[in-house]
Amino acid sequence: MPMDWGTLVPMWFVVKEERVRARAVIVAPSREIPLSQNVAFGMMVGEMAEKSKKRIVFIASADQAHAHQKSGPYEFHRSAAKYDQFVSRAIQKNRIGSISGLTKRLVEEAKPDSLWQMAMLAGITRVVKMRGHLLSYAVPTYYGMICASFVRS
Repeated sequence: MPMDWGTLVPMWFVVKEERVRARAVIVAPSREIPLSQNVAFGMMVGEMAEKSKKRIVFIASADQAHAHQKSGPYEFHRSAAKYDQFVSRAIQKNRIGSISGLTKRLVEEAKPDSLWQMAMLAGITRVVKMRGHLLSYAVPTYYGMICASFVRS
């Protein structure tokens, strides 16, 4: 399966670091299974990370809502701003797990790519205690972008 931008862009940053010798495992979360199963997978990753003596980095890469502009491919829906605001606050309040409570309707209207990767991250944070930090949020075009870090607390 070819890699998409959500994989290629973060991998470019990892590979360009000369001091980093890393092995990568690429996981594609599924929209076809209940969100809770993506959370459960994240919990398994967290358990493996806790047992490992190596440093583990998990990158959840995807754009946020895709319905911010009428001229965009998904047209405009006010739910895009609501979705992005919810995720931003969840990160700031260190409650990334709260994304499991997003309604199916809001998700369908906002058209995010990020929910399933963040569900895995939410599972990891259930096992590995981390603190979320919202680094930036922008809507450069029809989609929202969040950059955040989660560091062991």
